[in-house]
Amino acid sequence: MIIGIVGPIASGKNLATDILVEKEFIVKNFSDAVREEAKKRGLPIERKVLQDIGNVMREKYGNGYWATKILEGVDLKKNYVFTGIRNPGEIEELKKITGFVLIGIDAPIERRLKWIIARNKDSDPKTEEGVRLIDARDRGIGEKSSGQQSQACFEVADHYIYNNGSLEELRDKVERLLVKLGIFD
Repeated sequence: MIIGIVGPIASGKNLATDILVEKEFIVKNFSDAVREEAKKRGLPIERKVLQDIGNVMREKYGNGYWATKILEGVDLKKNYVFTGIRNPGEIEELKKITGFVLIGIDAPIERRLKWIIARNKDSDPKTEEGVRLIDARDRGIGEKSSGQQSQACFEVADHYIYNNGSLEELRDKVERLLVKLGIFD
């Protein structure tokens, strides 16, 4: 089975991915492929640089480019969870795989703002204004169709989880959905 997880920054996608890893799913992160491209070009591994590279490659080779790139090393007889999907063209490629399921995860912006600032990643902004700027670009505001489009990706998900409670509540929601999908007993 191949599951894609989409949603805005800091919505809970990593927890859902971790739960699937516990069930022996293999993680394939689109961002890792973009990071490799940045390394080949000798560019810094920074959010804006990675987003720009992702956009350039989609513009040059088509919006499904990163999905075709990441699928090169996939054994369709194994279970995978794909993260870092940022464009509907990537989803179109993934939907060619029989049984592909896309899960959208979202959380209230106020919580996501706090979580981003609290997690203190080097690549994350340290102010609410900075967080709102990266969130807007990630969602696709002001982006070309070949750009970042996480909101459009979220809108075509097969199943949705709203992360508006504790970590345990999110874990419970994810596990209940996985039971529904036949992944958990």
